[in-house]
Amino acid sequence: MSAPIAIPAEPEMTPRRVAAFLVMVFGMFMAILDIQIVSASLPEIQAGLGASSDEISWVQTSYLIAEVIMIPLSGFLGRMMSTRWLFALSAAGFTAASFLCATSGSINEMILWRAVQGFLGGGMIPSVFAAAFTIFPPSKRNIVSPMIGLVATLAPTVGPTVGGYLSHALSWHWLFLVNVPAGIAVTLGVLALVDFDEPDWSLFQKFDWTGLVALAAFLGAMEYVLEEGPNNDWFQDEAVAILFVVMVVGGITTFWRAFTREEPVVDFSAFTNTNFAVGSVFSFVMGIGLYGMTYLYPLYLSSVRGYDSLMIGETVFVSGLAMFFTAPLAGFLGSKIDLRVMLLLGFIGFGTSSWMLTHMTADWDFNELFWPQVLRGVSLMICMVPINNLALGTLPPAKMKSASGLYNLMRNLGGAVGLATINTILTDRRALHTARLDEAVNWANPEALRQLEMMRQNLVTNGLNPDAALAQMAGKVAGQAAIMSFIDIFTLLTFLFMGLAVMALAMRPPARAGGGGGGGH
Repeated sequence: MSAPIAIPAEPEMTPRRVAAFLVMVFGMFMAILDIQIVSASLPEIQAGLGASSDEISWVQTSYLIAEVIMIPLSGFLGRMMSTRWLFALSAAGFTAASFLCATSGSINEMILWRAVQGFLGGGMIPSVFAAAFTIFPPSKRNIVSPMIGLVATLAPTVGPTVGGYLSHALSWHWLFLVNVPAGIAVTLGVLALVDFDEPDWSLFQKFDWTGLVALAAFLGAMEYVLEEGPNNDWFQDEAVAILFVVMVVGGITTFWRAFTREEPVVDFSAFTNTNFAVGSVFSFVMGIGLYGMTYLYPLYLSSVRGYDSLMIGETVFVSGLAMFFTAPLAGFLGSKIDLRVMLLLGFIGFGTSSWMLTHMTADWDFNELFWPQVLRGVSLMICMVPINNLALGTLPPAKMKSASGLYNLMRNLGGAVGLATINTILTDRRALHTARLDEAVNWANPEALRQLEMMRQNLVTNGLNPDAALAQMAGKVAGQAAIMSFIDIFTLLTFLFMGLAVMALAMRPPARAGGGGGGGH
């Protein structure tokens, strides 16, 4: 038994593989960008298609539901079809669906093609993470990890900005047409360059169709419940209540099939790796912070400050710039300091950014939001590199495709759960603060009477009806209640990230790349 243990050789980093990876990264950027690119331009799409306010939200929801189903499914498809064919077909279909979105003549057509676009876009995202940790040697991960981390965080952050500029400068159709030349280039590039693995078509005979239906019911219903629940008083809405039951049944069936089938649609075995399990929890939390803040900044600027989509885009672009310039620093730090310490610093930075926002007033604009946004962008990048490396860096290559799908799914689910929670808390706390302020602002309050008289005098001076002072006062109360509800959310996010910072020290760092095979644990 004294025979030496074979250490797997590090994969060779050839120019062709680097070029192939860069093409795949660009494809992933398109897929993630398209989640948020429509968010600032929904009014223009609504007007163009004659949609109702209830229907227009489905332009985003249908994409998210379809994408969240495909992401975990991509692990099995990647093993069956190979990375090359899965990515090329996903990119080609995504491009075709983008063109069909731009040429849609009705809201129903748009929702259908957005769902197709989201489903096929979901096939590209995990493939890039899997490729990064299988085709590159561990010694190069501090170069590729910041790259995929930057794309995963930057794309949803700059989405509203890019969308706002395109719809203002051209028309809403260009939100989708911009994907067509890029998508064709990605498809051809992948077909020409990607050669990482071979397809195993025999897996098609073992495909679990029941498991697929259960997975679609589970994740699709969950995404719908989380998207629509906060706006429809949760289980008071019949559709939300029914789909919650579908979600539970689908979830039970999905897990039962996953643990009893030889080749399940979703392989959960990666969760037996402690680092992957804890890293997935961190990915979930980063989803809350990433998508939550990407939602809260524009919401504040539109509802409180009255900004239009272009002004919002110009204001929130700061975080994207901070991420872009921090990516090289994150890669450098990843090779110099303990990744757990890096994660600790990133979470503390994110928590501090949220804490700075707890001092918000109704007068905050670009200048006051500048430093919290910079700190958020820097912290996101400093978090993403160690989370990627710690979660995926200790897995064997055979587990990587399925694990990558689950890892990305956790980030998306974190965003969905975070947004549902944020919307629910904002609604409830705003109602509570409004009621409390209404109690305080009464005819027996001398300060309230003084403010009211000042408003009346100001209206008289400007030749307006002084009776409008009461409506002004009511608007001021509503605005203050909104600000207080935002502060409640930022306080919760502060505690969340500060509390989770200590969890970083519970992780076991992957072996440092050195003389042999850090990649084959």
